[in-house]
Amino acid sequence: MNPTRLILDVDTGIDDALAILYALKAPNVVVEGITTIFGNVDVEQATENTLRLLTLAQPGYEIPVAVGAGTALAKKTAGYATGVHGENGIGGVELASSSQQPVKETAAEFIVRIAKENPGEIVLVTLAHLTNLSKALKLEPNLKNLLKKVVVMGGTVFRPGNKTPVAEANIWGDPEAADHVFTSGLPLTMVGLDVTQKTVITREHLNLLQRQGREENREIIAFMDESLTHYFKFYQEVNYFIESAPLHDPLALMVALQPDLVTTRQMKVRVECKGEHTAGMVVADLRPQPKAGEFIEVAVEVDTERAVGVFLSAFI
Repeated sequence: MNPTRLILDVDTGIDDALAILYALKAPNVVVEGITTIFGNVDVEQATENTLRLLTLAQPGYEIPVAVGAGTALAKKTAGYATGVHGENGIGGVELASSSQQPVKETAAEFIVRIAKENPGEIVLVTLAHLTNLSKALKLEPNLKNLLKKVVVMGGTVFRPGNKTPVAEANIWGDPEAADHVFTSGLPLTMVGLDVTQKTVITREHLNLLQRQGREENREIIAFMDESLTHYFKFYQEVNYFIESAPLHDPLALMVALQPDLVTTRQMKVRVECKGEHTAGMVVADLRPQPKAGEFIEVAVEVDTERAVGVFLSAFI
């Protein structure tokens, strides 16, 4: 079976790091490139974190890293998520520096070039604001016919937001970009808080990895344990999670590889850009005859036990 060929678009915080490491360790996957963007941290820190993770994981082949947007299309950037992810974005863990340098292309240019060179072959997984993808669509309006699939970690329809009462952070940070992407006609699956909040990694899971993880993954598991300690603390304070946290970004990555982990529903959606209390909200038209927005696939249920098992199995 031919491997799944991925581009990952990241703002490398703790759960992005877990998703990147999963992609590098999962069977039958080739990561064609990683693009970075502001969000959990500024784009420079996200890029540095990404390069250091590649050094940690030693994938065995060079994976180009392209630097993307440092600001939203229209919205003024309102700080970063250091309270969630730590000052350096990965829970304060100090990873060894990397000798690899980013490529000269921007993230948008890189996405367009790889898609054009490999039409119908590339799965793009976005784990951050959608600014880079929106810019790529402006460079190449035919991108919807060039990418095999796009999986977006972001949004929520039936559950509360995690940035505002109704908005998830990745969509809230650049709602104009998200609305552009969601109405572009891309073959898109939204993996949002409706399913990611149900898919939880715990201290017991980390203990299992420490006992049974493959020898070559020992340093990776140690990084996961240390960075997730910071993440667990945040989620206990905010969501009453005890020694546990949702696998937001890893779930989206896993859905790109194993779509049957989730149940999806076609919905017409738009993203609210202007509302005082609703900016960043994914507005799904759930009427019997929906008219507002364009159809995308929205994940509404998840096989949580299997999803967590799939994640852990990449390191055992």
